Amino acid sequence: MQVDLNCDLGEGMNTDEQIIPLISSANIACGFHAGDESTMKRTIELCLQHGVAIGAHPSWPDRENFGRTEMNLSEQELYDCVIDQLQILQTIAAKFNTKLHHVKPHGALYNQSAKNKIIASAIAKAVKDFDSSLILFGLSGSISLKEAELLGLKTAHEVFADRTYRNDGSLTPRSQPNALIEDEDKAVQQALQMIQQGTLTAISGKVIPLKADTVCLHGDGKHALAFCTKIHEQLKNHGIVIQAI
Repeated sequence: MQVDLNCDLGEGMNTDEQIIPLISSANIACGFHAGDESTMKRTIELCLQHGVAIGAHPSWPDRENFGRTEMNLSEQELYDCVIDQLQILQTIAAKFNTKLHHVKPHGALYNQSAKNKIIASAIAKAVKDFDSSLILFGLSGSISLKEAELLGLKTAHEVFADRTYRNDGSLTPRSQPNALIEDEDKAVQQALQMIQQGTLTAISGKVIPLKADTVCLHGDGKHALAFCTKIHEQLKNHGIVIQAI
């Protein structure tokens, strides 16, 4: 059994260098919610040193709110916004003679694309037109992935070890209580359940099915390094190979 372990990085945290050796895929901020040319260069360099797949982490243009406030651009504006961010990161990657492996939207853009067909389609079209070999990461079972698959893109069903879920398979909004998992053991237990059993226990206690191609940990979380270390260790202890898709 194998799974991809990914983390959102290049967002100005001081733990990236310690986290990267523990994961198989990195989602790198492209400057629109966090990061700059310097952080992108350093993160790509670390990924190459440790054999970690390099992915773009495009966002709404919203540095003020770290990309976590919902926005509404036209379909063309969103398409251009995504293309611009992929181009920024790919230009830097090319300086290291490498290229992007995947794309994972960030924050509010990610959550809106999971349920909004127009937003999901605009992102998928941008990714396909930029490089049809890229893999689109999205919330497991979401509209985001369905729209991408309709265009023939490769997709990865993403699950979260550090977030709670509602009965419909959506993430508990950060504005609500208990949206974040703060306990290491609970995060490990949730990750193992999703990977080994293909199920998840929602915040209500209901067990729901879901596909887990890649497990995400948020690099900006206060427990990011501790969670990543523990999950990496426990996946190996259970014979689960951590490998990029």
